[in-house]
Amino acid sequence: MTPQGQRRLIGVAILILVVVIAGASATYIVPPGNRGVMVTLGTVSQDFKPEGFGVKTPFISNVLPISIKQRTERMDAPVISKDLQEVHTQLKVLYRIPENAVVEIYQKYKGDPFVSLIRPRVDEAIKEVTKSHTAQEIVQERAIIKEHTLESARKKIGNLLDVVDIVLEDISLSPKLEAAIERKMVQEQEANKAVFQQQKAQIDADIAVIRAKGEAESIRIRGEALAKNPELIDLEVIETWNGQTPRVVSGGSGGARMLLPMGNNLNDR
Repeated sequence: MTPQGQRRLIGVAILILVVVIAGASATYIVPPGNRGVMVTLGTVSQDFKPEGFGVKTPFISNVLPISIKQRTERMDAPVISKDLQEVHTQLKVLYRIPENAVVEIYQKYKGDPFVSLIRPRVDEAIKEVTKSHTAQEIVQERAIIKEHTLESARKKIGNLLDVVDIVLEDISLSPKLEAAIERKMVQEQEANKAVFQQQKAQIDADIAVIRAKGEAESIRIRGEALAKNPELIDLEVIETWNGQTPRVVSGGSGGARMLLPMGNNLNDR
Protein backbone atom coordinates (compact mmCIF):
# COMPACT_ATOMS: atom_id res chain seq x y z
CA MET A 1 0.00 0.00 0.00
CA THR A 2 1.29 3.40 -0.94
CA PRO A 3 1.93 6.02 1.75
CA GLN A 4 -0.94 8.05 0.40
CA GLY A 5 -3.30 5.04 0.81
CA GLN A 6 -2.11 4.48 4.36
CA ARG A 7 -2.78 8.11 5.25
CA ARG A 8 -6.22 7.82 3.70
CA LEU A 9 -6.98 4.64 5.70
CA ILE A 10 -5.85 6.23 8.95
CA GLY A 11 -8.01 9.28 8.24
CA VAL A 12 -11.08 7.08 7.67
CA ALA A 13 -10.41 5.18 10.93
CA ILE A 14 -10.10 8.41 12.86
CA LEU A 15 -13.32 9.71 11.32
CA ILE A 16 -15.17 6.52 12.27
CA LEU A 17 -13.83 6.79 15.82
CA VAL A 18 -14.97 10.42 16.09
CA VAL A 19 -18.42 9.47 14.79
CA VAL A 20 -18.70 6.63 17.32
CA ILE A 21 -17.61 8.84 20.19
CA ALA A 22 -19.94 11.63 19.10
CA GLY A 23 -22.81 9.18 18.74
CA ALA A 24 -22.16 7.76 22.20
CA SER A 25 -22.02 11.21 23.78
CA ALA A 26 -25.24 12.21 22.03
CA THR A 27 -27.26 9.47 23.70
CA TYR A 28 -28.07 8.51 27.28
CA ILE A 29 -29.85 5.75 29.19
CA VAL A 30 -31.78 6.31 32.44
CA PRO A 31 -31.91 3.02 34.40
CA PRO A 32 -35.23 1.62 35.72
CA GLY A 33 -36.34 3.20 39.00
CA ASN A 34 -34.46 6.42 38.21
CA ARG A 35 -35.18 9.81 36.70
CA GLY A 36 -32.58 11.80 34.76
CA VAL A 37 -31.41 15.36 35.46
CA MET A 38 -29.86 17.01 32.38
CA VAL A 39 -27.01 19.49 32.92
CA THR A 40 -25.81 21.54 29.92
CA LEU A 41 -22.73 23.70 30.47
CA GLY A 42 -23.64 24.07 34.14
CA THR A 43 -27.30 24.82 33.52
CA VAL A 44 -29.85 22.36 34.90
CA SER A 45 -32.92 21.54 32.83
CA GLN A 46 -36.14 22.00 34.81
CA ASP A 47 -37.69 18.88 33.28
CA PHE A 48 -36.57 15.44 34.44
CA LYS A 49 -35.87 12.70 31.92
CA PRO A 50 -37.88 9.47 32.21
CA GLU A 51 -36.22 6.09 32.39
CA GLY A 52 -35.08 4.61 29.10
CA PHE A 53 -33.07 5.70 26.06
CA GLY A 54 -32.75 9.36 24.96
CA VAL A 55 -30.75 11.83 22.85
CA LYS A 56 -28.81 14.85 24.10
CA THR A 57 -26.35 17.43 22.82
CA PRO A 58 -23.00 15.68 22.50
CA PHE A 59 -20.02 16.71 24.63
CA ILE A 60 -21.77 19.63 26.35
CA SER A 61 -24.75 17.89 28.00
CA ASN A 62 -24.80 15.23 30.68
CA VAL A 63 -27.74 13.28 32.16
CA LEU A 64 -27.40 12.24 35.81
CA PRO A 65 -29.66 9.43 37.10
CA ILE A 66 -31.47 10.06 40.42
CA SER A 67 -33.12 7.06 42.12
CA ILE A 68 -36.78 7.35 43.08
CA LYS A 69 -36.86 3.94 44.75
CA GLN A 70 -37.66 3.64 48.44
CA ARG A 71 -34.56 3.82 50.63
CA THR A 72 -33.88 2.89 54.24
CA GLU A 73 -31.41 4.67 56.50
CA ARG A 74 -30.66 4.26 60.21
CA MET A 75 -29.74 7.07 62.56
CA ASP A 76 -28.98 7.58 66.26
CA ALA A 77 -30.77 10.38 68.06
CA PRO A 78 -29.89 11.14 71.71
CA VAL A 79 -32.67 13.14 73.39
CA ILE A 80 -33.40 14.77 76.75
CA SER A 81 -36.66 13.81 78.45
CA LYS A 82 -39.05 16.03 80.41
CA ASP A 83 -37.44 14.90 83.68
CA LEU A 84 -34.00 15.84 82.29
CA GLN A 85 -32.85 12.28 81.64
CA GLU A 86 -30.67 11.40 78.65
CA VAL A 87 -32.31 8.79 76.43
CA HIS A 88 -30.64 7.19 73.40
CA THR A 89 -32.94 6.31 70.50
CA GLN A 90 -32.19 4.47 67.29
CA LEU A 91 -34.44 5.17 64.30
CA LYS A 92 -34.96 3.60 60.90
CA VAL A 93 -36.22 6.07 58.28
CA LEU A 94 -37.96 4.87 55.11
CA TYR A 95 -38.16 7.51 52.39
CA ARG A 96 -38.21 8.10 48.65
CA ILE A 97 -37.68 11.03 46.25
CA PRO A 98 -40.82 11.95 44.25
CA GLU A 99 -40.06 12.16 40.54
CA ASN A 100 -41.30 15.76 40.33
CA ALA A 101 -38.74 16.77 42.97
CA VAL A 102 -35.58 15.20 41.54
CA VAL A 103 -34.46 18.41 39.81
CA GLU A 104 -34.98 20.58 42.91
CA ILE A 105 -33.27 18.01 45.14
CA TYR A 106 -30.25 18.00 42.78
CA GLN A 107 -30.08 21.79 42.66
CA LYS A 108 -30.61 22.60 46.36
CA TYR A 109 -29.21 19.64 48.29
CA LYS A 110 -25.75 18.50 47.41
CA GLY A 111 -24.98 14.82 47.80
CA ASP A 112 -27.22 12.40 49.68
CA PRO A 113 -30.56 14.08 50.53
CA PHE A 114 -30.82 11.96 53.68
CA VAL A 115 -27.74 13.57 55.17
CA SER A 116 -28.56 17.12 54.11
CA LEU A 117 -32.36 17.14 54.43
CA ILE A 118 -33.88 14.21 56.31
CA ARG A 119 -31.50 13.46 59.18
CA PRO A 120 -31.42 16.97 60.74
CA ARG A 121 -35.21 17.38 60.51
CA VAL A 122 -36.00 13.94 61.96
CA ASP A 123 -33.51 14.60 64.76
CA GLU A 124 -35.21 17.94 65.46
CA ALA A 125 -38.67 16.33 65.36
CA ILE A 126 -37.94 13.57 67.88
CA LYS A 127 -36.26 16.01 70.25
CA GLU A 128 -39.35 18.24 70.20
CA VAL A 129 -41.63 15.27 70.87
CA THR A 130 -39.64 13.64 73.67
CA LYS A 131 -39.02 16.84 75.62
CA SER A 132 -42.66 16.78 76.75
CA HIS A 133 -42.46 13.16 78.00
CA THR A 134 -40.64 11.61 80.94
CA ALA A 135 -38.06 8.89 80.34
CA GLN A 136 -40.50 6.25 81.56
CA GLU A 137 -43.21 7.52 79.20
CA ILE A 138 -40.76 7.42 76.27
CA VAL A 139 -40.11 3.74 77.00
CA GLN A 140 -43.73 2.77 77.67
CA GLU A 141 -45.38 4.89 74.94
CA ARG A 142 -42.96 4.32 72.07
CA ALA A 143 -45.81 3.92 69.54
CA ILE A 144 -47.11 7.40 70.40
CA ILE A 145 -43.58 8.86 70.28
CA LYS A 146 -43.08 7.29 66.85
CA GLU A 147 -46.37 8.60 65.41
CA HIS A 148 -45.79 12.15 66.65
CA THR A 149 -42.19 12.12 65.37
CA LEU A 150 -43.31 10.94 61.93
CA GLU A 151 -46.01 13.61 61.75
CA SER A 152 -43.63 16.39 62.79
CA ALA A 153 -40.85 15.24 60.41
CA ARG A 154 -43.22 15.20 57.45
CA LYS A 155 -44.29 18.77 58.17
CA LYS A 156 -40.68 19.93 58.42
CA ILE A 157 -39.54 18.18 55.22
CA GLY A 158 -42.58 19.10 53.15
CA ASN A 159 -43.14 17.69 49.67
CA LEU A 160 -39.52 17.50 48.59
CA LEU A 161 -39.18 14.01 50.00
CA ASP A 162 -41.77 11.38 50.82
CA VAL A 163 -41.10 10.05 54.34
CA VAL A 164 -42.85 6.68 54.16
CA ASP A 165 -42.32 5.66 57.79
CA ILE A 166 -40.14 6.05 60.84
CA VAL A 167 -39.43 2.96 62.96
CA LEU A 168 -38.30 3.45 66.55
CA GLU A 169 -35.99 0.45 66.72
CA ASP A 170 -34.36 0.87 70.11
CA ILE A 171 -34.61 3.00 73.25
CA SER A 172 -31.81 2.71 75.79
CA LEU A 173 -31.50 4.31 79.22
CA SER A 174 -28.67 4.44 81.70
CA PRO A 175 -28.48 1.35 83.98
CA LYS A 176 -29.25 3.50 87.03
CA LEU A 177 -32.35 4.98 85.39
CA GLU A 178 -33.57 1.58 84.19
CA ALA A 179 -33.27 0.20 87.74
CA ALA A 180 -35.19 3.19 89.12
CA ILE A 181 -37.99 2.75 86.59
CA GLU A 182 -38.18 -0.98 87.34
CA ARG A 183 -38.48 -0.28 91.09
CA LYS A 184 -41.22 2.24 90.43
CA MET A 185 -43.15 -0.22 88.28
CA VAL A 186 -42.90 -2.90 91.00
CA GLN A 187 -44.17 -0.42 93.60
CA GLU A 188 -47.09 0.52 91.37
CA GLN A 189 -47.98 -3.15 90.85
CA GLU A 190 -47.89 -3.78 94.61
CA ALA A 191 -50.05 -0.71 95.24
CA ASN A 192 -52.58 -1.87 92.64
CA LYS A 193 -52.61 -5.32 94.24
CA ALA A 194 -53.28 -3.80 97.69
CA VAL A 195 -56.15 -1.70 96.29
CA PHE A 196 -57.63 -4.80 94.63
CA GLN A 197 -57.45 -6.80 97.87
CA GLN A 198 -59.08 -3.92 99.78
CA GLN A 199 -61.88 -3.69 97.23
CA LYS A 200 -62.39 -7.47 97.35
CA ALA A 201 -62.60 -7.41 101.16
CA GLN A 202 -65.20 -4.63 100.99
CA ILE A 203 -67.22 -6.59 98.42
CA ASP A 204 -67.10 -9.72 100.61
CA ALA A 205 -68.26 -7.69 103.62
CA ASP A 206 -71.13 -6.18 101.63
CA ILE A 207 -72.19 -9.66 100.47
CA ALA A 208 -72.14 -10.94 104.09
CA VAL A 209 -74.32 -8.03 105.22
CA ILE A 210 -76.79 -8.64 102.40
CA ARG A 211 -76.90 -12.38 103.23
CA ALA A 212 -77.45 -11.67 106.94
CA LYS A 213 -80.24 -9.22 106.15
CA GLY A 214 -81.85 -11.83 103.90
CA GLU A 215 -81.68 -14.51 106.60
CA ALA A 216 -83.09 -12.14 109.21
CA GLU A 217 -85.94 -11.19 106.90
CA SER A 218 -86.61 -14.88 106.22
CA ILE A 219 -86.79 -15.61 109.97
CA ARG A 220 -89.15 -12.67 110.52
CA ILE A 221 -91.50 -13.79 107.74
CA ARG A 222 -91.41 -17.36 109.07
CA GLY A 223 -92.22 -16.21 112.58
CA GLU A 224 -95.16 -14.15 111.38
CA ALA A 225 -96.45 -17.11 109.36
CA LEU A 226 -96.26 -19.47 112.36
CA ALA A 227 -97.99 -16.96 114.59
CA LYS A 228 -100.89 -16.68 112.17
CA ASN A 229 -101.03 -20.42 111.31
CA PRO A 230 -100.00 -22.66 114.30
CA GLU A 231 -100.90 -25.75 112.28
CA LEU A 232 -97.75 -25.18 110.23
CA ILE A 233 -95.80 -26.63 113.15
CA ASP A 234 -97.68 -29.92 112.85
CA LEU A 235 -97.04 -29.87 109.08
CA GLU A 236 -93.31 -29.46 109.63
CA VAL A 237 -93.29 -32.27 112.19
CA ILE A 238 -94.94 -34.56 109.66
CA GLU A 239 -92.54 -33.54 106.91
CA THR A 240 -89.50 -34.18 109.10
CA TRP A 241 -90.80 -37.38 110.79
CA ASN A 242 -88.39 -40.27 110.35
CA GLY A 243 -90.97 -43.04 110.60
CA GLN A 244 -90.49 -43.85 114.31
CA THR A 245 -93.48 -43.69 116.68
CA PRO A 246 -93.01 -40.93 119.24
CA ARG A 247 -93.86 -41.38 122.89
CA VAL A 248 -95.08 -38.72 125.23
CA VAL A 249 -93.35 -37.90 128.46
CA SER A 250 -95.55 -35.79 130.72
CA GLY A 251 -94.12 -33.32 133.12
CA GLY A 252 -97.13 -33.57 135.45
CA SER A 253 -100.18 -31.44 135.77
CA GLY A 254 -99.71 -28.35 133.70
CA GLY A 255 -96.16 -29.43 132.87
CA ALA A 256 -94.60 -29.54 129.49
CA ARG A 257 -94.94 -32.64 127.34
CA MET A 258 -92.10 -34.09 125.29
CA LEU A 259 -92.31 -36.33 122.27
CA LEU A 260 -89.68 -39.06 122.41
CA PRO A 261 -89.16 -41.64 119.70
CA MET A 262 -90.20 -45.25 120.38
CA GLY A 263 -87.60 -47.87 119.92
CA ASN A 264 -89.30 -49.59 116.96
CA ASN A 265 -90.41 -48.40 113.56
CA LEU A 266 -94.06 -48.78 112.56
CA ASN A 267 -92.98 -51.03 109.75
CA ASP A 268 -91.47 -53.43 112.31
CA ARG A 269 -94.81 -54.16 113.89
